[in-house]
Amino acid sequence: MRQIVRLLRIHGRVQGVCYRDSAVTEAVRLGVNGWVRNRRDGTVEALISGEPEQLLAFVTGARTGPPAAEVSLVEVQECVVDTSLEGFSRWPTA
Repeated sequence: MRQIVRLLRIHGRVQGVCYRDSAVTEAVRLGVNGWVRNRRDGTVEALISGEPEQLLAFVTGARTGPPAAEVSLVEVQECVVDTSLEGFSRWPTA
């Protein structure tokens, strides 16, 4: 298994629409590790770790989000991080 890590920044109407809860549900379903949080600038940020196929599926879903969301852009950045992340959780706003 080849674990990779990506940092996502999701833009649009993504706060106040259950975006983070939806991301947690999807991450658990896919077996992706990491976290998700709101940013003060109105975006949502997620750090995800897993196999390439899992991350591709998560990013694909992030481009849509839950029904009330209106995603305009998902930025995906490669990063190197401690890959011992376990589970997926909501973090406080940063």
